[in-house]
Amino acid sequence: MKEFAFKLNGADYKCAVEQLEAGKAKVTVNGKVYEVETEAAAPAKPVAKPAPVAPKAAPAPAAAPKAEAKANSQEPTAKGQQVKSPLPGSVIKVLVSEGQAVKKGDTLLTLESMKMENAIMAEADGTVKQIAVTPGQNVMQDDLLIVLG
Repeated sequence: MKEFAFKLNGADYKCAVEQLEAGKAKVTVNGKVYEVETEAAAPAKPVAKPAPVAPKAAPAPAAAPKAEAKANSQEPTAKGQQVKSPLPGSVIKVLVSEGQAVKKGDTLLTLESMKMENAIMAEADGTVKQIAVTPGQNVMQDDLLIVLG
């Protein structure tokens, strides 16, 4: 039995394909059983595997500044209020620096999402304890951006 969960027009569905024989299947959708006919699937074509390529020597990593290594960390190094990304996007510019005092409503950084720039603002007064992102970095929703103390 193969189970699936999907969303269609905002509604959640749970589906289980219980039996598949001779072009017919027994399918349960949200507890209701249906018998459906299926089309014959085309046989899968074998995929030729490319010849192995000898790996190239990786260039020696440049010594990264300590601050940048700290900035790329997703784990907060200081306790405080975490400013997280409200949506997925790309960091355009970071407008604050560690140790800087900020007031509620100050813009901390600019995040581009779906070709729109979004100002990420401080939700409270505080001091920037950690910057967890760098310009050009892609972030997902709820990724840590900045820690305020």
